[in-house]
Amino acid sequence: MTDPEIADKTYIEPITIEVLEEVIKKEKPDAILPTMGGQTALNLAIKAEENGLLKKYKIELIGANSKAIANAEDRKKFRKNMFEIGLDLPKSEIIKILTKAAKSLRKIGLPAIIRPSFTLGGLGGGIAKTKKEFFKIVKQGFMNLQKIRF
Repeated sequence: MTDPEIADKTYIEPITIEVLEEVIKKEKPDAILPTMGGQTALNLAIKAEENGLLKKYKIELIGANSKAIANAEDRKKFRKNMFEIGLDLPKSEIIKILTKAAKSLRKIGLPAIIRPSFTLGGLGGGIAKTKKEFFKIVKQGFMNLQKIRF
């Protein structure tokens, strides 16, 4: 949150787990509201929980806990949860390596929506109407995903 009208304090710092810990030491918050900081804040909140930072400083995630964030952001978990509650979903594939893209395209067909997990505002995603567009978007998605994950 960088809006001084809403936030109690505003920090312009690198968004890393180390900087977060320094801010926590200084501010001593009871809770963190990661849903106000977009994808970056959600990713950092998950990382803070995985690293034990929240437990160490007895900080609660409010607005959305790490399980809710993971269930919404992880395409596989999201799909599983939607099926469990009976929602119909379009055909989809999850690929973790570029070499599986062609096989997925054959199953899904065109046009295809490409949406990487855990990225900022759809970064690396798009709609492909041709095979050429599909592979271009998928390659870009993998490149951006590697840059964004903490």
